[in-house]
Amino acid sequence: MDTEAQPTERDRSSRPSDSEETSDPGGQEERSRFALVSRITQWLPGGRISLTLLVFLVLLLLLNTFVLRPFQIPSGSMESGLRIGDRVLVNMLAYRFGAEPQRGDVVVFDGTGYFGDADYIKRVVGVGGDHVVCCDKEGRIQVNGRSVDESTFLYPGDSASTVRFDVVVPDGTLFLLGDHRSDSSDSRDHLGSPGGGMIPVDDVIGRADWIVWPTAHWTRLHRPDAYARVPAAAEAEGAGAHG
Repeated sequence: MDTEAQPTERDRSSRPSDSEETSDPGGQEERSRFALVSRITQWLPGGRISLTLLVFLVLLLLLNTFVLRPFQIPSGSMESGLRIGDRVLVNMLAYRFGAEPQRGDVVVFDGTGYFGDADYIKRVVGVGGDHVVCCDKEGRIQVNGRSVDESTFLYPGDSASTVRFDVVVPDGTLFLLGDHRSDSSDSRDHLGSPGGGMIPVDDVIGRADWIVWPTAHWTRLHRPDAYARVPAAAEAEGAGAHG
């Protein structure tokens, strides 16, 4: 007689199926997320539409705080490239990962304690170590002994500067001028102020990269070629020493 126990129908029916034995953590997490969204939309007036708007506003706030910030041009100091009322997008990450402002960049900075209690927009003419002089025999600014042709962005009819200066820019600071020199209060006007008219790089909010308003004036702001041939301060000193 075969005494081996045979599974009964009851045994087979009571055994959990494969689908019951195998849990699905991914599916549970997904259902949990959907349940959470559902609970939020039920609690929030306006439901999914309000939630979508709220997420959009949070993302916009983060973008405005850490990546891009709109800035309205308050004066004519950067004409004719930037006009009163123009809105530019300021790239706040331009100098956050080891990069430094370069000559020719248009930057927005906090002028508190240096220019005044406000944000300003100017063009970088000298960086740390640069020797900036006004002017050469042809009325052009010189940086590290190299004359700079600013005619592509200088306001029509303006000279490079009616204020004479001869400065060395301390490390970690910038010498900044407006493109509309006859209508710009900039580093020239604060040479005798605290900081000597120089702005710390740490006070730079970002680089102006785009004009976005009005739409007819929409354009990308490029660094001009005028400063491309200016030697670094150390190179200029070396050339002078060997001369």
